Amino acid sequence: MSEAPGWAGSTIGVLVMAYGSAAGPYDVERYYTDIRGGRRPSPEHLEDLKARYAAIGNRFPLLETTRRQAEGLERELNAATAGPRYRVYLGMKHSPPFIADAVEEMRSDGIDLGIGLVLAPHWSGMSVETYIERVETALADGGPEFMYVRQWYWHPRFVEFLASRVFDALEKLPRGDRDKAAVIFSAHSLPTRALPDGTLRCKACDRCPERCQYVAQLQRTADLVAAKLGLEDYLIAWQSAGRTNDPWWGPSVVEMIRDLAATGHRAVVVCPAGFVSDHLETLYDLDIEARRTAEEAGIRFERTEMPNDDPAFIGALSALIRQHLSYEPASSS
Repeated sequence: MSEAPGWAGSTIGVLVMAYGSAAGPYDVERYYTDIRGGRRPSPEHLEDLKARYAAIGNRFPLLETTRRQAEGLERELNAATAGPRYRVYLGMKHSPPFIADAVEEMRSDGIDLGIGLVLAPHWSGMSVETYIERVETALADGGPEFMYVRQWYWHPRFVEFLASRVFDALEKLPRGDRDKAAVIFSAHSLPTRALPDGTLRCKACDRCPERCQYVAQLQRTADLVAAKLGLEDYLIAWQSAGRTNDPWWGPSVVEMIRDLAATGHRAVVVCPAGFVSDHLETLYDLDIEARRTAEEAGIRFERTEMPNDDPAFIGALSALIRQHLSYEPASSS
């Protein structure tokens, strides 16, 4: 299979994009002000946020983990003896190094072809598309020709990786609990709006033709992993909803855990399939909040280990990039 027709002698730039993170306790207010479009969080909200970070030991691992992912991806892509060379750049949405800075660096390096990869498997106009819009804005002054990997929830190597993580988490349960365990596949909730017929869509997403692709894609990831493992008792749920007056996708992971306990389940495994790194949404929202809910409900709790810079996950990203360049994507069915 040939890669990147017409670019075999060029260095291809891969722009890896992630949400961003506060750099430390001192940076929490700046970070959340950026997320809120320049509106500072209330003093009460800010203190609550700082308390959550304190509860996980004031760890802020996202930037360093994403940097290791980018470095690992560059090594993996360049491991082949033939084909184009790659240089991987890192751009964050809400913290340095920002996406626009990464595009400028690619421009300065003379990159002619860039591939944008958001480290979020499932597409939404409120998530993945907003990263792409930032790249396009930065390209107004010139720069590489860009192509984008908009979704990769279905990729066989990603599915295989998640399946291995779910299997490992289930194996940690005592056999008696394992037989009555449910698996929850989760992703970050998004605010919604109701259509005239009563159905819901992501609030700012007008690109989905019929139903919300974000929800359908998480369900598809769950179905693919479940099929690989032979799971019968699995569900999808949502986590880390924001504090706004809008309704957000539900049910939440916490609500789902309570429901599972009430119906006789003895254990739950949560696979945060919409995330690829440890950060506040896993270390607090799941490891502390969801675990506490399970303990209060009297059932066991396990969470799958995050991909982070695991070589198998990096290999999956490399295969995804190479496949995208071949213009022969595998079926997502």
